[in-house]
Amino acid sequence: MLTKVMNILQGPLRALCVWAVLMAPSPLLAQQLGVPQSDVLTISSERLFADSRFGQRVFREIEAESALLADENELIVAQLSKEEKDLTDKRSEMSASEFRPLAEAFDEKVQSHRDSQRAKLDALARHGEEARNQFFEMAQPVLIELLREYGASIVIERSNVVLSSDASDITDTAIARIDAAIGDGSALEDANDK
Repeated sequence: MLTKVMNILQGPLRALCVWAVLMAPSPLLAQQLGVPQSDVLTISSERLFADSRFGQRVFREIEAESALLADENELIVAQLSKEEKDLTDKRSEMSASEFRPLAEAFDEKVQSHRDSQRAKLDALARHGEEARNQFFEMAQPVLIELLREYGASIVIERSNVVLSSDASDITDTAIARIDAAIGDGSALEDANDK
C-alpha cells in the first residue's frame, strides 16, 4: 500500500521538489545577474556626492558665489587701498592728535570689512555642508534599496576598508540611481521654498 501511495505522489512530489529548487534564492544565479553577493558593500561618499548631478550643481553654485565674493573682496581692497593712500598723504599735513581718530576709524572700517567677508565665507561653507547633508538624507532611501537588492547587511565607507573586491563597491550604481531619483535636486529645493 505504501508503494502504491508513493507511486501516486511520485509525480507531484518530484514536481514540488524541482519547483522548490528553482524558486530558492541562489547565490550563483545572483552572480550571473551581476549582483554581488556579499554581506558587506562599500561606497565612496566623496565620489557619491561629487559625481552626482546634485553635488555637481552645488559645486557650481558655490564656485559662482566664491567668484562673486572674490570680486567683491577685490573691489573692497581697492577702495581701502585708495583710502589708506589718501590718509597717508594727509598724515604729513596733520598733527598726531588730529590724525589718530582718522587712523582709528580707518582701522575699524578695515576690521569691519574683514569680519563681513569672513562671515560670508563661513556662510558659503555652511551652505555646502547643509547641501551635502540634504543630499545624503535624500539618497538614503536609494542606498537602503541597494542594500536590500544586493542582500547585504551593511554599507561601509570605502576609504575605511583596507582590502576589498571591486565588486563590493556600489558607488557607480548608487550615483546612477540617485541621479534618476532626485536629479540635480533643484526641483526639490524649489518645491521646499514654496
